[in-house]
Amino acid sequence: MKTTMIETARGARCRVLEGGSGPSVVFFHGAGGLLADNPFLDVLARQYHVLAPELPGYGESTGEELLEDMLDFTLHGWDVVAALGLERPHLVGHSMGGMIAAEMACLSPRDLGKLVLASAAGLWIDEHPIPDLFSLLPFELANVLFRDPARGAQLLTGGLDLTDMEALKAFYIANSRRLAMAGKILFPVPNRRLSKRLYRLRADTLVIWGAADQLMPPVYAERWSELIPGASVVSIDGAGHMLPWEAPDAFAAAVARFLG
Repeated sequence: MKTTMIETARGARCRVLEGGSGPSVVFFHGAGGLLADNPFLDVLARQYHVLAPELPGYGESTGEELLEDMLDFTLHGWDVVAALGLERPHLVGHSMGGMIAAEMACLSPRDLGKLVLASAAGLWIDEHPIPDLFSLLPFELANVLFRDPARGAQLLTGGLDLTDMEALKAFYIANSRRLAMAGKILFPVPNRRLSKRLYRLRADTLVIWGAADQLMPPVYAERWSELIPGASVVSIDGAGHMLPWEAPDAFAAAVARFLG
């Protein structure tokens, strides 16, 4: 994947990972951002023109002061699509990125191709409350995000040497910046009444979930399918909330079967 920088009409500057050719697929990341290694993007790029923008506040992207609420995040998503010069791309969103992609599809239902929601945030079930990510210490995140916490910790830190204090400090600073941005729409709970707007959604939709998701249990996949008529659901064994990274081949294969 090559890296480019784009600037939106509102003035945000965003780093974008890009690769492959074919129908355009825009991937919106979750609260943790893109990781050092994102193998599922490489797999998807064998069949599609894949573009993965980083939100302001993540990595080298700037302009976080421009985004304050859910509508800002949604409009930013469409601003990115416009800056990339795309027409009716497929949208794929993971976790918080799924929430953003779903809002985009509700706001402009005719401006996208198909929609893929992977472990998407944005709904709330009282009987199955979602743990507060912002109350967890960094070393606790892997336990709720990954089926294999040890492997998850390696992925989240990029294999960081925990004895390197300067590298560790840089990681914590970057992580705090990411979570501060995500907190604008996920804190205290990721419920911004998206369910009331899903009636506007017209895109063919795939809901894909990790069978071992401890952050948002698979019952949330069922709720998405109830609220989006005609939505199909795929469960990925051996994966938790971070299923694109834990099961990149299975994730990419399910997405490709749906997109065609």
